[in-house]
Amino acid sequence: MKKLLKILLAIVAVLILVMLIMGKAYHYEKSIVINAPVEKVYSHLNSTKSFNEWNPWMKLDPNLKLTYSGNPGEVGDKYCWDGNDDVGSGCHEITALVPNQKQSTKMMFYKPFESDAISNITLTPEGNGTKVTWDMDCELDYPMNLMKLFMDGQMDKSYGRGLNDLKKLSEN
Repeated sequence: MKKLLKILLAIVAVLILVMLIMGKAYHYEKSIVINAPVEKVYSHLNSTKSFNEWNPWMKLDPNLKLTYSGNPGEVGDKYCWDGNDDVGSGCHEITALVPNQKQSTKMMFYKPFESDAISNITLTPEGNGTKVTWDMDCELDYPMNLMKLFMDGQMDKSYGRGLNDLKKLSEN
């Protein structure tokens, strides 16, 4: 019994150490080159409605409830969602727009757990096309920061799906 207790204590100690070493900050980014001019790509992300045309999470709940507010294509343009367990609920608001260069947003998640994140979509001319870099930064409280071990794989799928859909829209 003492040996089992020592093993359990060692596992708990390792988990605590991993949590502390990993820290709370999480950053993810993914890029793609789209064979379309910057202006055309920007037209698909300069408002929350245009963003939601290729937003990968919109497809996870066919009965997703959306509420838009603010002025489309301006800072403060916002949507809130309420959906199934796959998408939860929250709000997504444009915090900065630099025409044909960048969109910055703040995401506030309410369900399945409360969290905030910031995200940027940056456009860079590349030859006859546009390099699109989509990033996200957030902080995950302890012990939720252990999710970072698994988040890159899921983020890669979601961001990859979204960027590929943006590519299809922009190249048509």
